[in-house]
Amino acid sequence: MNLEKYMIPCWTKKLFGVACLGCGFQRAFLLFIQGEFAASFRMYPAIYTTLVFLSCLGISMVYKGIFSQKTILVLAGINGACVFLGYLYRYY
Repeated sequence: MNLEKYMIPCWTKKLFGVACLGCGFQRAFLLFIQGEFAASFRMYPAIYTTLVFLSCLGISMVYKGIFSQKTILVLAGINGACVFLGYLYRYY
């Protein structure tokens, strides 16, 4: 199955010509599920922190109380910092 044809285009890049902070996540995730871990990291450096954050967030929504709100906020902060630093690394 060719998943690339189902990818959502980046409207920020389309409208303004500038990549957003999330640009590359879909392609990186596709590389990740194909087992191309290094290529996935090169495509979107925050892929691993984003996956950990989203996994913990999903688990905490299903199983209430397994992660504290503080833990989720710390993970969100770490992920946000990694996304921002990855953006700076890729484009500057």
